[in-house]
Amino acid sequence: RASVPATMARSGFGTSALGGQWGKQVRCGFQSKDKTTMQENVLTGKVALITGGARRVGAEIARSLHAHGMHLVIHYRSSKDDAHALQVELEKRRPKSVALVKGDLLKVAQLPGIVEGAAAAFGRLDALVNNASSFYPTPVGAATAEQWDDLIGTNLKAPFFLAQAAAPHLKKTHGCIVNIADIHAERPIKHYPIYSAAK
Repeated sequence: RASVPATMARSGFGTSALGGQWGKQVRCGFQSKDKTTMQENVLTGKVALITGGARRVGAEIARSLHAHGMHLVIHYRSSKDDAHALQVELEKRRPKSVALVKGDLLKVAQLPGIVEGAAAAFGRLDALVNNASSFYPTPVGAATAEQWDDLIGTNLKAPFFLAQAAAPHLKKTHGCIVNIADIHAERPIKHYPIYSAAK
């Protein structure tokens, strides 16, 4: 899995989930005329919601965006201790800059509430980072409907409906949506057909 494109951290450009192929750079409203101060000013005070942001890649995305001045809403499902530890770590550097939101992304009815909670935490929403993911093998002949629902739900369905819920807020701030993709979307990995299809 990839991390947030470096260009987002550097210049506020992200990748759009709403049009264009993966990897196409689009302007998200985080613009600065002075390139020398771009890192310092463009993301300062902006708010990002990061799904699955408590551990691994999500936590590194959180650290990077926080270091560039963003306020964060870190989503987690079961990693409560990791989420709180990351919040404490980041708020030692900048107090009251990180909020937490719990939710099961497979429960579509919860998704608007996750987004609304994120927008309410700091009064705005500038970026949605769809990072949360399930990943495990589902060999043809042994895959189950439950595995299909989990992998498609986490990697495809939830990001779409989160984007839909976040769209009104992002329109107000000229924000952006970043979907964390995977090389296996284009080069499927053996024994992982459902995951590869979802990506």
